[in-house]
Amino acid sequence: MAVTKKPAPKPTANKPKPKPKPAPKKSKRSFGDKVKWFFIKLCLWFFGVSIASVVFFKYVPVPFTPLMVIRAIENKFGGKEVYFDHDWEPIEKISMNLQKAVIASEDGSFLKHNGFDFKALQKAYKSNERGRRIRGGSTISQQTAKNVFLWQGKSYFRKGLEAYFTVLIEVIWGKERIMEVYLNSIEMGDGVYGAYAATEHWYRRDASSLTPMQAAGIAAILPNPRKFKATGSSSYINRRKERIVREMRSVGKINYNAK
Repeated sequence: MAVTKKPAPKPTANKPKPKPKPAPKKSKRSFGDKVKWFFIKLCLWFFGVSIASVVFFKYVPVPFTPLMVIRAIENKFGGKEVYFDHDWEPIEKISMNLQKAVIASEDGSFLKHNGFDFKALQKAYKSNERGRRIRGGSTISQQTAKNVFLWQGKSYFRKGLEAYFTVLIEVIWGKERIMEVYLNSIEMGDGVYGAYAATEHWYRRDASSLTPMQAAGIAAILPNPRKFKATGSSSYINRRKERIVREMRSVGKINYNAK
């Protein structure tokens, strides 16, 4: 039986293997570009968090402020008793006399301005230039922005942040909410914060039933509530009380929705 031979395979030409495509080169950023993008991201993060915080506290009571924490730390390291009294009170339950008193004492143009009283700032600047008692021109809006979101201090950086937060709360909160947060967050005695705690501390009564003179007593000590007393006051505070009561009459009916 004849054996058939299989034809030998034809030699194939050696084809060159395709070269792998080079990986795309990563663009190298300079150090300056990295710093620039870092600050851009930081600013975007800051704006986002700050706006979200202001919106959040438009509806939610402020539980504590940076000043409350600072005071507690100061007392702790100073060997003093860490006393902290703060309860939130809706503005509907806060005496209208107290609302008028703080406007008369701290910010007569509160219902008219948009967060800044430039006339008061100019007067404060001239007064300080003459070497008189140092006085500030901060509005209730500015004080609220500082108390809730910032720390105490006089640096230009902090003042710039204060102006930024003042604009935010004026736009997002409105006057009534600013007054509500202000009266619930400011220091009204040593370890005493807000209208509820202050009226209980100084007068042993609730925040809705203050007389004009009692309200003026609390407003009169706001420049330095750890030094001055609303009851058993010095002659200086008593004069302030009388002046505030007189100016309360000119405040008139409070309408937070009108300027």
